[in-house]
Amino acid sequence: MTTAQDQVNRIIEAYKERTINRVFLVACGGSAALMYPSKYFIDRESTSITAEVYNSNEFIYRNPSTLGAESLVILCSHKGKTPETTNAAKFAKDKGALVVSLMYVPTAPLADESDFIVNYSWAPPGELDSHPEIANYAVLYRLTMGLLAVKEGNDKYEKLVRSLNSMTTVLQKAKAQALEGAKAYAKANKDESVIYTMASGVNYGIAYSFAICILMEMQWKHSHAIHAGEFFHGPFEILDKDVPFILLLGLDETRPMEERALKFLKEHGEKLLVLDAKQFDMSGIDEELKGYLAPLLLNFVLRVYAVELAAATGHPLETRRYMFKVPY
Repeated sequence: MTTAQDQVNRIIEAYKERTINRVFLVACGGSAALMYPSKYFIDRESTSITAEVYNSNEFIYRNPSTLGAESLVILCSHKGKTPETTNAAKFAKDKGALVVSLMYVPTAPLADESDFIVNYSWAPPGELDSHPEIANYAVLYRLTMGLLAVKEGNDKYEKLVRSLNSMTTVLQKAKAQALEGAKAYAKANKDESVIYTMASGVNYGIAYSFAICILMEMQWKHSHAIHAGEFFHGPFEILDKDVPFILLLGLDETRPMEERALKFLKEHGEKLLVLDAKQFDMSGIDEELKGYLAPLLLNFVLRVYAVELAAATGHPLETRRYMFKVPY
C-alpha cells in the first residue's frame, strides 16, 4: 500500500531531475490558508527559490509571466473536486510546470491534472488525527522543506521528519490544556455576531482560515482576518470594549508585531482571547522548527474552540446555506 510518505519521497526524487526556481502555492479557501506557513518557510530559508500564494482562479487570470518549466506548482483541494483548483492544475501543467496536488481522497478530478498527488490524513475539527505527521500542513512542509534540502542542502527536512513524530503527543496535551477554556469561551461568546481574528507571519493563514471557514462558513458569524502588522493602519479603529478579538501569538520572527497588537487590545478592549504557542508543551519538536510548527498546534487548538462554539450556538459545523447546495 502506498503511503503519503511514499508519495512525498517520489516527489522529492522528482525534484532532483529538474531545475526549480519558483514555487506557486495554489488553492481556495481553507486549502489556500494551508499554504502560508510553507511560503513563510521558503521566504526565510531559501537563497535561490521564491514562493507565492495564489487563489486558484486568480492564478489563471493573472497568468504569472514567471510560471513555466522551472516552476513547481503545489495545489490542494480537500476532496479534489474544487473546479477552480483542477483548472489551475491543468493551466500549470500546460505551462510546463511540475504539478503536485494534495487531497484527502485517493482519486479525484484534480489528480487527473497533476504529475503527482499526496493523500494526506484528516480528522474532523477538534478531533485528534491518528496520523498528524502526514496531515495537510505537515505534508506541505515535507514538500517545501524537502525541496530546499535537495536544491540548497537545507538541513530542516530531517529535523522536520523527527519532530513530526512527536506531534501526536503535542496535540494530545494541547487539547487537554485548551478544552475547559474553549468551553468557557463558547459559552461567553455564543451570541456574538462579530468576532475578529488576528495574527502575523507563519500563523496568518491560521487566523484567515478560522475567520472565513469556521466563523463565516460554519457559524455564520461576521469576521475578518487582520494581519497584526496592518492592525494600526485602519482596523484598530473598530476596537472597543464590546468587540471580540482572537489573537494568535506565534514563535516566529514576527511575534513582536503580535505583541504590539496585544498591548493595544488589552488597553482598549475587553473581549479578548489570546492563544499563545508559548503556553503549550512542544517537547519533542526541534528548537529550530518550533516557530514553523506552531501553526499546526494553534490550528488544532482553534478547531477545539470551534467544536465548543458550535455546540454552544446549536449551529453544527456541517450546516451550510449555499455551499454544495445551490449553483455558484
